[in-house]
Amino acid sequence: MSNPPSETLDEEIHATVEDRAAYTGVIQRLSKASVDKHWDAYADIPWSDPDFAVDPDDPRWILPSVDPLGRTEWYRSQPPEVQSRIGLWRVATMMKIGLQFENLLKRGLLSYAYRLPNGSPEFRYVLHEASEECQHAMMFQEFVNRTKMPIRGMPKALDVLSQVAPHIPRISTELFFVFVLGGEDPIDYVQRKTVKNGEAKHPLQETIMRIHIAEEARHISFARHYLRHRVPTMPAPRRRALGVATPLVLGLMARIMLAPPGPMVRHFGIPKDVVREAYGTDDWTAEFKNCVAKIRDLAAELDLITPVSKRVWKAVGLWDTPKPRRARAAR
Repeated sequence: MSNPPSETLDEEIHATVEDRAAYTGVIQRLSKASVDKHWDAYADIPWSDPDFAVDPDDPRWILPSVDPLGRTEWYRSQPPEVQSRIGLWRVATMMKIGLQFENLLKRGLLSYAYRLPNGSPEFRYVLHEASEECQHAMMFQEFVNRTKMPIRGMPKALDVLSQVAPHIPRISTELFFVFVLGGEDPIDYVQRKTVKNGEAKHPLQETIMRIHIAEEARHISFARHYLRHRVPTMPAPRRRALGVATPLVLGLMARIMLAPPGPMVRHFGIPKDVVREAYGTDDWTAEFKNCVAKIRDLAAELDLITPVSKRVWKAVGLWDTPKPRRARAAR
């Protein structure tokens, strides 16, 4: 026998209040963490230390085994100084693209914050996040400057298209935070793996990565909790649209972050068949899927994967069976 309507309504209201209280508590803890532990791009990185100097011929820039190009016979047959310069170009390009993405992210966050009502707990945290992203952009650009290489970052056509991103919050804040995860999760995946495997051999690269990983963990946490809080309340048509848009955004963002930059390929005369060899293997396909595994699992958790959206995930090359919810909780 079902509960009387009044009791059912009371239970629903109580659950909503509890969910909101838990969500607010997460935001408050993230805001406190940003106050308790944060980094300054110039005060906390010893740029003047000789050990932190950027020398393009330093063998510590040679690509690690986690990079597909670094595993090719063509790359391993190059003189050590060429290997070093390719590796440094690769690292610097990821940082340049990272700071360009974070520029879009900051503008989107400020656009979102502009419209928040008084007393909104999100306001304080997104301003903390925007401030931290400014520090990241400064340390990334300082690194790029010290390479003295002509690093461009995003391709021109994509750069023009990307200027739409800061306006996404005006259309859908949920889609904007999918965009946030699409830019942050793939690079976080690569950086964590690089640091864990001891592949970041240069102290400047490792220091920047560790700072970035620590603060991005908070940013990723906020985006995930925001989506968990908001998506279940979305009208069904908007939720279905978000389910289709999610793999499209991720497919684009993951390729930007992980694919070899065209200027580097042309500058060093890397043959096309070598690029296909490096980025057309089963290992690369698996890594490409793995870099968005946590977002794919989140999409499954939020019921954003439908028969239609699943076909889109497959079309962009990112589909894999999401982990069961219990396995995700233990991860």
